[in-house]
Amino acid sequence: METVKELLIILISSSLVSNVVLSQFLGLCPFLGVSRRTETAAGMGTAVIFVITLASAVSGVLYKFVLQKFHIEYLQTICFILVIAALVQFVEMFLKKTIPSLYQALGVYLPLITTNCAVLGVALTNVQKKYGILAGVVNGFATAAGFTIAIVILAGIREKMEYNDIPKAFRGMPIVLLTAGLMAIAFCGFSGLL
Repeated sequence: METVKELLIILISSSLVSNVVLSQFLGLCPFLGVSRRTETAAGMGTAVIFVITLASAVSGVLYKFVLQKFHIEYLQTICFILVIAALVQFVEMFLKKTIPSLYQALGVYLPLITTNCAVLGVALTNVQKKYGILAGVVNGFATAAGFTIAIVILAGIREKMEYNDIPKAFRGMPIVLLTAGLMAIAFCGFSGLL
């Protein structure tokens, strides 16, 4: 059983120190594609928090009580992808019914959560680091929170950059990639926390 101290270390490490986007470079497609507006980025972040946290819980239970029990751990990637796909479909149906404007704003990026390597990466990391179910859920939540922090910050910066006079060669994606690189360098400052 994990102690509160170990869970706090996982929480800080996964969200800030080893940020999934800025340190591990996972989940870059929605990070760059949905970060045009802060509202859309926050909506995507919320959806990712829900999917990754729930996927961590379900995949942890599935791994411990089914895959390990029957010694079929080699099927973990396939099983985790199926769990993630089902959860994303649930989120998509929920948003379509309750918040149609956010559903329209997320567009193609919502189904892309299924193939977001950050979601699968968290499930596989939980297995590799031998986290229990609770530690895996905390790791999943923290990783998704770190993704949300990064995408909302980038969206805020991109909204401000619209009013700046950017040289023609840097307009569009080049300045976004440069900004993301500077954010990654800034997040390296958190490495002294642990």
